Amino acid sequence: MKRIMVIVLVAIMVLVLASCGTSGKQGDTNTTGNNDKTTTTQDPSSGKDTSKTTETTVNPTGAKLTGSLNIIDLEDRDPSVLRGVRIAGNSVGQATGINGKEFSLTDVRCIFELDEWIEFYPDTDATYGLRVWILKHRDDQSYYNTCKFSDLMPNFANYCDLHYPEDAENPDNWYWGNFYLHHEDCETGYYDFVFTYEGKAIAVLTTRFYKVGEISGKSDAELEALMHE
Repeated sequence: MKRIMVIVLVAIMVLVLASCGTSGKQGDTNTTGNNDKTTTTQDPSSGKDTSKTTETTVNPTGAKLTGSLNIIDLEDRDPSVLRGVRIAGNSVGQATGINGKEFSLTDVRCIFELDEWIEFYPDTDATYGLRVWILKHRDDQSYYNTCKFSDLMPNFANYCDLHYPEDAENPDNWYWGNFYLHHEDCETGYYDFVFTYEGKAIAVLTTRFYKVGEISGKSDAELEALMHE
């Protein structure tokens, strides 16, 4: 009789242990699934946990596309340094559409894709000294009025020197400089093209970069609509 009771007790203990083991594995699986979606970090200044998604975008609250350059009012600025600009790309839009716009300060292409080569055609009397800094968009645009530009500044993505293409076969129709933002190094979202002359900002264009292939199939009419969102 005692032997039977011992066997029954042992069987009950085995069943209880097996049930606990199963519950533990299910809990581990659920935790792993959640961690795959987000990465939790702690803000050392506030002590609060923040969740970072696998795909982030540069999307400040004040960003708005207009296609117009914000001309910075400097007392020593010569208007002939930048009377207008045409910006074109190699994978979005047509030469008869957004890539073929006239020189302008108020109707300039301002949407692009990551990995797209972007070309600048300025209307200027200067032959050297112009540069375009590509920076993540700032809501406070007045920052650029006195900014000291360098490749160590925060939110720096790239820059593009603009030189008169005197060595080109047809320099008057050739781009002055080009660049692209690599999809592995830069996020989609809003950026500022800051035009500088001899190190001083003269104009800013708010732009937006999309994922590779996201807008390259759109018509020029659809692209124009995106440029004036």
